[in-house]
Amino acid sequence: MARQLRIEYEGAIYHITARGNERKKIFFAERDYQKFKEYLVVVQERFGCVLHAYVLMGNHYHLILETKEKNLSRAMHYLNSSYTTYVNVKRKRNGHLLQGRFKSIIVDKDKYLLELSRYVHLNPVRAGMAKRPEEHRHSSYKAYIDRRQVDCVKTEMILGMVSSTAGDGTQKYREFIESGLGVELENPLEKVYGGLILGGERFIRQTLDRLEEIEDEEIAHRKKLQTRASQKAILAVVAEHFGRSGENFLGVGNARKVAIYLLKYHAGMTSQEVSQALGGMSCAAIAKTYQRLRKQLVSNGELNQEIEGLLKRLSNVQV
Repeated sequence: MARQLRIEYEGAIYHITARGNERKKIFFAERDYQKFKEYLVVVQERFGCVLHAYVLMGNHYHLILETKEKNLSRAMHYLNSSYTTYVNVKRKRNGHLLQGRFKSIIVDKDKYLLELSRYVHLNPVRAGMAKRPEEHRHSSYKAYIDRRQVDCVKTEMILGMVSSTAGDGTQKYREFIESGLGVELENPLEKVYGGLILGGERFIRQTLDRLEEIEDEEIAHRKKLQTRASQKAILAVVAEHFGRSGENFLGVGNARKVAIYLLKYHAGMTSQEVSQALGGMSCAAIAKTYQRLRKQLVSNGELNQEIEGLLKRLSNVQV
């Protein structure tokens, strides 16, 4: 099975996630969180990376990481293998701790970094683990709103996006984060191109141009990434999967919500474009359906496998 394509270059910024094997816990005690943070410090020192934000959840983590060199895979291999070894030794266990390879999305700093940092810092609130982001102990948020807080992150870049005055940054960033409490914010990760790039049109083109530097065995991956599945192809795959045909097949069972998810996630279509494709379904209903299915994927293993199967048939990057 082909490996997931990685786009690596000097100065790249990534949103990185990894989950526990079979979605099980990866942090079992307070010391585990602290040990993981220690490894994050080493990653920055050894590989020259810059950690801009993080949230550690019970069975997964989110990082916003910048690589000064072309070495993301090496840095993440060190982080994940070191932490897995630590857990296995401490708990007298064997085998994989994490589910497969880590997932990385390259981020357009100017267009999406600030918004993405809010998404990451509000993750514990969305998950019902805290009412306010500062209540979650294993997050970089406190370092952003309290300059006395010592942490393993560098806050300057993101704070500079909300204020040109150093002293105003913490307060303005707090206001920016709190503006997302109690409202349903659009998930920036819904706009990811090809499963790998979060950015505007120009950034996507520039990033795709860098794929020319990828080794020869990855050329097939590059060619597939450069062409997203069409609306027609997605609807055809959904129709075949559910054993339906004709114009009204999307009104049957789960076919409609699966089609909405794939059109938005895989084809990068807006809710308005999906509405037009599905015959006028309201944008609000499409957005709710999409969010509901995303939440179901976290806990519904059978549905997750079903979607993964469809994505493999459509994916521009085979994993």
